Amino acid sequence: MKRALFIIALVAAMMSATGCVIVSNKTTESSDMGNQVIETIMARRSVRQYTNQAVPRELLQQIAECGVNAPNAMNSQNWEVRIIDDEDWFNGATAAMQGGMFGGDSNDPNFRNAFRNATAAIAVACPDDPSGMALINVGLLGENVCLAAKSLGLGSVVMAGPVMSLTSSPAAKPYLDKLNFSEGYKLRIIIGLGYPAEDPAAKPRDLGKIKFVD
Repeated sequence: MKRALFIIALVAAMMSATGCVIVSNKTTESSDMGNQVIETIMARRSVRQYTNQAVPRELLQQIAECGVNAPNAMNSQNWEVRIIDDEDWFNGATAAMQGGMFGGDSNDPNFRNAFRNATAAIAVACPDDPSGMALINVGLLGENVCLAAKSLGLGSVVMAGPVMSLTSSPAAKPYLDKLNFSEGYKLRIIIGLGYPAEDPAAKPRDLGKIKFVD
């Protein structure tokens, strides 16, 4: 009995030290400590202006690994991920996409590339899937990437324009081919990454979209 009481007291002391308390048999954060995951989710914004500082490859690898740890249907992992940080690729793809849809204004004096001037990007592909789950899996991966980037002090932006241009422009095909996706895999999203040169304000969210089912 004494041993059991000692273990209970030890566990309680450890949880108190980590800022957790037991309430109604559920582990919750104590009121004097924030929840880092929730803070990151609420603080994350789409960044469309970046500095020219390169992102270390170890951070890009870590972000990509966070991406592939996303939930996915039946653990199919039916995605392929490519990390792009080659300035020549960005410049060449930008030139090939001129006149097409891409991210950024080429008339802007600060314009560097068609990927919102990001210094790195993560491209994600998946095969066609009649169930639609493959695209959902890609979306879940993308969210993990964006949140991991934010937690590491980086900005992120999910881009559709460059995907459309890369997959439709004959001039851009060599740059799409360089991503070397497997047969049957199609580019779905490109997420620009880099050190932010802006701090966008939060846009209003319609909380009325959330309803309980009674």
